[in-house]
Amino acid sequence: MQEGTDPPARRRGRWGVVIVEPLAVVRAGLAALIGLQDDLEPLAQAGGGEEALAAIAKVRRTRVIVLIGLGLEGPEDAPWLIREVRERYPAHAVLAMGADADPTAISRALFVGADGFVDKSAEPAEFLDALRRAGSRETVLAGTGLEVVGMIADGLERRRDIELILTRREREVLAIAAEGLTAREIAVRLNVRERTVTTHLSRIYAKLGVGGRLAAVRLAARSGLVSVSTPE
Repeated sequence: MQEGTDPPARRRGRWGVVIVEPLAVVRAGLAALIGLQDDLEPLAQAGGGEEALAAIAKVRRTRVIVLIGLGLEGPEDAPWLIREVRERYPAHAVLAMGADADPTAISRALFVGADGFVDKSAEPAEFLDALRRAGSRETVLAGTGLEVVGMIADGLERRRDIELILTRREREVLAIAAEGLTAREIAVRLNVRERTVTTHLSRIYAKLGVGGRLAAVRLAARSGLVSVSTPE
């Protein structure tokens, strides 16, 4: 359904939904489900981060929910997009979604700005209710069990602790270290001396109470502060 096919008065009472999901068939199914609702309207669909931002930029509505799949990968992954939408469009609601998503990924999405998370295994009525609640800026965790909710809360708490302990530059160094780069490569990336990087790393280990890079990265990854790439 294209924006503008309904009378303006009717559109103003609806929540417009931008669907961002890498799988085309899932996007289409969600759009069809949302399109059947009187108070919800699919505005646009996108399969990636930049495509999503371009679509959102064209939206001329005030009641907007951006539904973002955690399956987005690469430099423009889901946390990146959530952060971008939150910074550029603070009035829009943001709801993350995934299928059996890892609690760490969910806590990271919430930390960078998502209003909530809904699991794709949720019943259609629960899924739609999560959209509406996110639109009202409620904190939403739908389709997840109590155990998962507890793990998400623990992840958020650990991440806040690390954020408070480390400086912005130390968090940046740790995030790059998680990519597997050497101290020299990190120095080139940041345009600083290698000795500066090793000093940052030593301070990071001391603050986190760990003995080396692997333990520091593991701790940050469990907290959702960094993402660790797995070789193909």
